[in-house]
Amino acid sequence: MQFLDQAKIYLQSGKGGNGCVSFRREKYVEFGGPDGGAGGKGGDIIFEGSSSLNTLIDFRYKQHYKARKGTDGSGKNCTGARGEDIIIKVPIGTQIISDIDKESILQDITKDEERVLFLKGGNGGFGNTHFKNSMEQAPRRANPGLEGEEIWVWLRLKTLADVGLLGLPNVGKSSLLSAITNAKPKIGNYAYTTLTPQLGIIKNYDQEIVLADIPGLISDAHKGVGIGTRFLGHIERCKILLHVIDADSENHIKAYQSIMKEIKAYGKELKDKKQILVISKADLIEKKELTKIIKKIENYTKSSVIVSSSLNKEGLDTIINTLYSCMNKHKEENNNKEIKEKKWSP
Repeated sequence: MQFLDQAKIYLQSGKGGNGCVSFRREKYVEFGGPDGGAGGKGGDIIFEGSSSLNTLIDFRYKQHYKARKGTDGSGKNCTGARGEDIIIKVPIGTQIISDIDKESILQDITKDEERVLFLKGGNGGFGNTHFKNSMEQAPRRANPGLEGEEIWVWLRLKTLADVGLLGLPNVGKSSLLSAITNAKPKIGNYAYTTLTPQLGIIKNYDQEIVLADIPGLISDAHKGVGIGTRFLGHIERCKILLHVIDADSENHIKAYQSIMKEIKAYGKELKDKKQILVISKADLIEKKELTKIIKKIENYTKSSVIVSSSLNKEGLDTIINTLYSCMNKHKEENNNKEIKEKKWSP
């Protein structure tokens, strides 16, 4: 299936049905009085999160969504039928963004089967029965139905994952994802093998960790070069970042600096997220040289480094155990924060 993480669509809720002007006409009833019913309400536009979807590709082929108009009222005080709602299913993690500035988030769908009423249908108009009073016994007027709402919006998918893999192109992120999860991404010994975000899951009894691998970042990715802003958007929601550095790189510190520069410039608190540093492709470097590289990176970053090789399965258990430890710590910190923020009440 082709991956698409943003799409522009047009939405229009249904117009309300018109009220009816009618009078009761029956045998032996000389003055029946008004009996015009109200019009039906127009259909709503509703968004629903769906875990069975992982791309916005469907919106490339259908871009206009118009809800049905409410039926007009009729005699015998019959209210018109309500217009049928349109329920638009989107992947979990989809943001609905204003087309005016392309930044304002109107809604954010983050849960499976979560429903959001986005556009309300127009109310139906009153029939002439509504206007009957002591001063006006036979009104000959009714209201038209109200117009529905319409808007152009952008849908933007930001992957929901616990851990985001980031690094320069061809550093071994896809191989690592394949080695520690159930994912089967395309793997090749050349840059830009990964062109779209890939997801994988680590399972350990009743615990699961979702990993997202994004295409390698290049210089000025935060400005959108190589659609880098869209790629970085997929790790915005991640709790932990797995920063992968190629052991066979010419300049390991420069590689680290390059990625840090992009995530700092991108903002959205990415630089404040917990990072785990991993040196990949350890099988390509001699032990002595590898020790020097580790020491150099640890001295510069003031963080410990995990050495791994997807080919030899080296360091994979350490990475998995570290991820579970960090996730449990993150969960515990959030629970403590919620307890502190919870106000006492009698």
